[in-house]
Amino acid sequence: MLVLRLLNVVAPAYFLCISLVTFVLQIFVFIPSMFRDPSTTPLFSPALLHGALFLFLSANALGNYVLVIQSSPEDLGKDLNLGEGAEVADWLDGNRSLGSALPSTHFCRLCARVTQRHDHHCFFTGNCIGSRNMRNFIMFCLYTSLACLDSVVAGMAYISATLSMSFADPLAFLTLLPHSISQFFSGALLSSEMFVILMLYLWLGIGLACAGFCCHQMLLILRGQTRYQVRKGMVVRARPWRDNLQEVFGKKWLLGLFIPVRNAEGRYRRQKEK
Repeated sequence: MLVLRLLNVVAPAYFLCISLVTFVLQIFVFIPSMFRDPSTTPLFSPALLHGALFLFLSANALGNYVLVIQSSPEDLGKDLNLGEGAEVADWLDGNRSLGSALPSTHFCRLCARVTQRHDHHCFFTGNCIGSRNMRNFIMFCLYTSLACLDSVVAGMAYISATLSMSFADPLAFLTLLPHSISQFFSGALLSSEMFVILMLYLWLGIGLACAGFCCHQMLLILRGQTRYQVRKGMVVRARPWRDNLQEVFGKKWLLGLFIPVRNAEGRYRRQKEK
């Protein structure tokens, strides 16, 4: 448990550090050196267009990241009559049969809260993912993946021009790291160039991981399931996939694709307000 709590603090700091390094490299290194075209007007210059694209991707990734953290899991334990001597963890583990019990809820010992439609605990946000922040979490993964892949393309263009390399051969990227390590220790490669090459592989790994996780999460949403339900072997009621999507993304789903907006309230809260 101590290791998990430490990871819950270190992982968000690591993500923010990577984001800051990516922003500095893109804005102050890649864009000024690789997207300069004097023949075009300043309004439609490649540097300005690429900078606007990167800022759009970064703003959406960071905005949804903040909303995932702010939209904390609902503390359902204080709203439920668990009975005298009943613990929240006992109720969630199925040791208590209560009429007020909600399906797919889980008590997270790291958050010390009960999450409605619990999916998993995300260490990079330090928060549980549930009904209140699922949409923001998916959009965070999507835009983080796009921002990382955009940085890979810009970084490859920078390395190609700096080291006079060609990435026309698909194997050139795979052999770039071992070849660069040998050049670095022989003194033929600067430390700044080696750092950019290492960041290329880090961006690629994070981008592919976020893209794969986003696709897997969307498949679960279409089926009306969460990762917690799949892990526990819970049987869910079959529903149309459109209803499953609307429950997570809400009616203003198109706005959420371009602007970070707060996730729709969970079904339990809507029923409670009625």
